Amino acid sequence: MTGAEILDVAREGIYVLLKVSGPLMLVALAVGLAIALVQALTQIQEMTLVFVPKILAIFLFMLVFLPFMGQAMGTYMTYIADKIVAG
Repeated sequence: MTGAEILDVAREGIYVLLKVSGPLMLVALAVGLAIALVQALTQIQEMTLVFVPKILAIFLFMLVFLPFMGQAMGTYMTYIADKIVAG
């Protein structure tokens, strides 16, 4: 494998990482902002209040996005396997 091919594999890996984790991070951001707004409006400053809703929202959206995430990682694994077979 040449240096350019290694960079291509690394670039594709970073792209898959962003594609798989991006939607979940956006959900966590949105839930965190919504809860922070509610905390600011009601003046409830409990630090642990944000964790349970955020975990539940991420878990729910992970179940929703699981086929997409599996397909993206499976495609990347096939790409890596093809590179290994090609030498």
